[in-house]
Amino acid sequence: MMLELRNDFTWAMLVPTSMGVRLTPAATQPVRSSDTFKLTVTSAETNVASISSYLGQSVKVLTTFVQGSPIARIIKDNLAARHMSFEGKEVPQGGPWGFRHQFNIADSGFGPRAPRVHNDRAGEVGRTLDAKDFDLERIFGREGVRLVHMSGLIAALSPETSRFCLDIARVAKKHGTRISFDLNYRASFWKGREVKLRAVFSEIASLADILVGNEEDFQLCLGIEGPEAGGRDLTAKIGGFKEMIGRVVKAYPKDSVFATTLREVISVNRHLWGAIMLAGGEWYVVEPREIGVLDRIGGGDAFVGGMLYGILRGWESEKWIRFGWATGALATTFLTDYAQPADEQEVWTVWEGNARVNR
Repeated sequence: MMLELRNDFTWAMLVPTSMGVRLTPAATQPVRSSDTFKLTVTSAETNVASISSYLGQSVKVLTTFVQGSPIARIIKDNLAARHMSFEGKEVPQGGPWGFRHQFNIADSGFGPRAPRVHNDRAGEVGRTLDAKDFDLERIFGREGVRLVHMSGLIAALSPETSRFCLDIARVAKKHGTRISFDLNYRASFWKGREVKLRAVFSEIASLADILVGNEEDFQLCLGIEGPEAGGRDLTAKIGGFKEMIGRVVKAYPKDSVFATTLREVISVNRHLWGAIMLAGGEWYVVEPREIGVLDRIGGGDAFVGGMLYGILRGWESEKWIRFGWATGALATTFLTDYAQPADEQEVWTVWEGNARVNR
């Protein structure tokens, strides 16, 4: 299957996002036991886009910054180092109790001790994102974008970001840009806003070409009846996911690609990792196989990033899911939330299970 993409473009991929930083304890220790932390820049959407940016595709980030903030400076430098261009309004901090960039405080776990993540998003500047702060007609019309990727995390962050994502999806559709939407349900974001967010997510899904999510995402974001099959058995999950996606296709018949990852945690550092995708009416499955995990955060985003990279490259559908599986597995070997592939060959050696030294 081929997804037709714009040929007149400046940006291969565009992502709207709220940027923040992650604090991770040294030596795989719990947060509560640590006094030394590594700071890295993070957002789900740029995690996805990093696959394309490291492999030479042009990427644009739409975000917002706290004016004069040293954290904002770190974020800008990091995006530049990832070969990403960015635009963002500079918002005055407004004093010590004003705006700031989000902090994600998370240990990676070890062995039988599961990771724990604490999100500190009070006063998050990304909640103010507004389409009027960007010239979307210039970006999507005159410059041109092949594919825009957004996630439910940014779409549900605030009423302002919900409108922002809707505006982007509508303008993208008007200009022939393909739309990828990772549902990414978060209960804490949806509390008290279920009716409004269901309407927002349903409209974005109706405009999208590519939908990504697990069973919970499709049920809670879009109201799709869940699968009967389930439990810990991944083979049963594959059958159940196919059942449910059949119902999603009926609800959103214009969408072309549906995908999810499959994961079973043996221990923090050993997972069974697989994926399933429906493209052009045909199923593609990567049966789960064992991978070693340094830090699991960002693996799902990297899967989406690899799949989208395959679409941007014009590959056949079977290669989309294989490359996505491999970039997801690659991401779990990094201390950053995003994979940093050296080249396509490195990714394909992960797919092939070839861990021999490359001299």
